[in-house]
Amino acid sequence: MPLSPSKHETAEPPALHHPWDKAMPATAERMTLRPGLHWVRMPMPFALNHINLWVLDDQHEGAEGYTVVDSGVATEAIRTAWQTLWQGVMADKPLVRMLVTHMHPDHVGNAQWLIEQFSAPGAEARLWMSATDHLAAKAACESTSGYGGDRAAAFFMSHGLNAPDDVAKIRERSGYFSSLVPSVPHAYRRLMDGMDVSIGERSWRCIAGYGHSPEHIALFNERDGLLIAGDMLLPSISTNVSVIDLEPEGDALGLFLCSIERMRELPADTLALPSHGLPFTGIHTRIQQLQDHHAERLDEVMTACAERPSSAGDMLPVLFKRKLDLHQTTFAMGEAVAHLNHLWHQGQLTRQKDEMGVWRFVKA
Repeated sequence: MPLSPSKHETAEPPALHHPWDKAMPATAERMTLRPGLHWVRMPMPFALNHINLWVLDDQHEGAEGYTVVDSGVATEAIRTAWQTLWQGVMADKPLVRMLVTHMHPDHVGNAQWLIEQFSAPGAEARLWMSATDHLAAKAACESTSGYGGDRAAAFFMSHGLNAPDDVAKIRERSGYFSSLVPSVPHAYRRLMDGMDVSIGERSWRCIAGYGHSPEHIALFNERDGLLIAGDMLLPSISTNVSVIDLEPEGDALGLFLCSIERMRELPADTLALPSHGLPFTGIHTRIQQLQDHHAERLDEVMTACAERPSSAGDMLPVLFKRKLDLHQTTFAMGEAVAHLNHLWHQGQLTRQKDEMGVWRFVKA
């Protein structure tokens, strides 16, 4: 899924450093950051209006080519940009591997199309992805649980979203995921936590992360201190962490916080290559910022629930200080449930359904 446009902007302290300052590649161009490591930036039709994609020089099964990390949403603008790249600076080599960090549309949307368009004749590139996210993406193409339709509407209503127009529009979004991800490759190569993947002259260790997607895979190269962070560590916005109807009692926030804490084990001077924003160093500082941010939000939720039994719908003005459109509201509801569920799992809140069938949380 695209990251929530309602993410909280956070100030960057001096400890966060952008080695290339504000330089970035234009659409349909690539910027080489290290030998064999290229940055591509694509436009997205959301409030979060871009995604960073990574092109790696590779030699796979005896064939020279490119491994692409993440694909962008299946829009005409992004597909045209990919065609321009492969007719120009990337025309020398085919796609030999399509690696996807996780199942959200801005990451997997064009994976099948890229494989079909830019693999060498008779040597179709393989999708590399975690098993959980591959299955989740396949399922979402067939049933948009979590992203629209009757189940999503019922779930949000059970957590206090009661505006009739919003509920009706969520029901109408039954084809939302498949509109952004027309298809997901049937066959894939499984990525797992701790697995080493050789791409070109570099070896990348897979780091599984949870809470943002079912099994997000980041990639760490120890030799050069590089982290393809996906959506787990972003420099200036907080990753969307939502509970959806598929796992209504889930503790997505607890999983996310544990996942980013694991990344403290990486060297402090690691260069993070995020899916949104600018490449940066200072990952330990950023981890602490994100932990502090969620601690503040959890304190706000506790204060509100201590005053009166509250639903996730009641939490929207507490957690989000500006007016939200429908797209933003669905993400905000998921985040509100995530914060409430986390405190409930920790025993700090209890919950009970009211006479309208809405879950209300109160201080234990």
